[in-house]
Amino acid sequence: MEKNVKIEGMMCPRCEMHVKKALEALPEVEKAEVSHKSGTAALSLNAEIDDAAIKTAIEEAGYKFVQS
Repeated sequence: MEKNVKIEGMMCPRCEMHVKKALEALPEVEKAEVSHKSGTAALSLNAEIDDAAIKTAIEEAGYKFVQS
């Protein structure tokens, strides 16, 4: 299962790693491919996940969740 999300506020590869770590800490996320250039994250999921959980992880990392 895959899900794509749009994120604002990432400026560099370090930002990507910070968001990747936050998203991969969620039990439903197997892998997160994050790009600061496109402002996106492609998530490989092992179970359904609520957008609210993704939003919380991104916002707690200091970035803005835009949409999924």
